[in-house]
Amino acid sequence: MPITESDWAQLQTVQGPTSPRGATVASAATVAPTTFLTILSGNVAITTITPPVPFGHMLAFLFAGTAGLAAGGNIQTAKASVVGEVVLVVYNPAQAKYHPVG
Repeated sequence: MPITESDWAQLQTVQGPTSPRGATVASAATVAPTTFLTILSGNVAITTITPPVPFGHMLAFLFAGTAGLAAGGNIQTAKASVVGEVVLVVYNPAQAKYHPVG
């Protein structure tokens, strides 16, 4: 099943002037991003990311706090965060897991 044009517009890594802006959400054990870039406030570690689409994709999280990613849920490997830095994750639909980049 191909990805819909609206899903592609929300998640593409190359953004244009009409692309959706990154949303700011409070960090929580489970987050549900709707765009490629999500700004996370707070210090609660994330253990589950609700996939915005069931296909392979990449998401970027900009941490405004020190939440980080914790292994468990659908995150394969823990990743510490640093305030002001971006963490990229890649979704593997065969495993239904997110893998932090780097």
